[in-house]
Amino acid sequence: MDMTAPSSGHPLTRLFGNPDFRRLWAVGGIANAMRWVEILVSGIATFAITGSAFAVSLLLLSRSLPMLLCGAIAGALAETLDRRRLLMAGQAATCAGAALIALLAATGHLAVWHLAAGAFLGGLVWTGEMASRRRMLTEVAGEADVVPAVATDSLTANTTRMLGPLLGGLLYETLGLAAAYAIASLSYAATVILLSGVRHDQRRRRLDPRALLADIADGARLIRRMPVLQAVILVTLAMNIFGFSVNAVLPALGTESFQATPFGIGMLTAAEPAGALLTGLALATRRGVPLSAMLMVGGSAFYLLCLMLLALAPALWLAIAALMLGGIGTALFAALQTALPVTRAPSEARSRVLGLVTTSIGMGPLGALAMGALADRWGPNLAIPAMASLGLALLALAALALKEPRR
Repeated sequence: MDMTAPSSGHPLTRLFGNPDFRRLWAVGGIANAMRWVEILVSGIATFAITGSAFAVSLLLLSRSLPMLLCGAIAGALAETLDRRRLLMAGQAATCAGAALIALLAATGHLAVWHLAAGAFLGGLVWTGEMASRRRMLTEVAGEADVVPAVATDSLTANTTRMLGPLLGGLLYETLGLAAAYAIASLSYAATVILLSGVRHDQRRRRLDPRALLADIADGARLIRRMPVLQAVILVTLAMNIFGFSVNAVLPALGTESFQATPFGIGMLTAAEPAGALLTGLALATRRGVPLSAMLMVGGSAFYLLCLMLLALAPALWLAIAALMLGGIGTALFAALQTALPVTRAPSEARSRVLGLVTTSIGMGPLGALAMGALADRWGPNLAIPAMASLGLALLALAALALKEPRR
């Protein structure tokens, strides 16, 4: 990472004046938008074929499973393999996978297992996102501009998280499933072209498959020695298991508590990303945002407290306001979740640490299943605060870890 002092001028001017940053940023935006397009259109198609909401949930699980199973391995590989070429290979694979699904849909041979296989492939490529592309993004930005760089990337991710499903619905309704996947395939091809122009110097170690487990273990020991990294892992678990799992029950909450229309439920679902987007814009343009693990803990706790307010909201507009307010916390979490490991961990171990963070993110589907089970038994108004309370307890452990002396 560039350790020199930054040139004068606004951080965004410096970042977007760097062609390598622009390319990596654009790759993230395009890939994330197409990921959400695929998630929506594959879910609609699966429900149309099976009539089963459970089948749709299994499709989402197949996309998330690689993060849990392979996150740590992806981080170790990113230390030994060329990260730029690794990204190019992943985007080329998703390009081919989307093209194959488009062809199967156009010829009438598409089955649900094809969509599940495509989702698993997409999840596998997604698994290397943090350890490869995001790390490269911070490296080309330079350490002084890490937080603006990650905040800008998170801002883009939140924008595509809002707009991707809208685009997917429009494509599915107007052009059909085959065309939606064909457009996704062409977009992935564009990311491969963008990556080919990125200049990236990387110190690599010789790939030894037998040493991968040892590398992962070394990364875990490093986290145990550094309270800041312990806090990153604990906060990531708290947010993904007990916080973001609320998305699994928002349709039920909107229907049962507010008798909301589908559009109203859509507004409820978009509220948190909208708040995160606005906060991310502020973080991306502000100078000197502190690299504070306690700020990440506090922001995450604020989001979980907003979930408590969500469960108590007497009207839909207040529920939307609570989630939008919570977006402040999720934006802080998203920015510092990457920025802290890439600035605090030793350079030679950063991808391994980010890989273990990715594994923690992969625990999210377990939280969604737990949230759904509790909502079925108690209703969403009790399930949401119950899960948020457990998340706050885990955040308390993260705060305690930060107070421990450095070992």
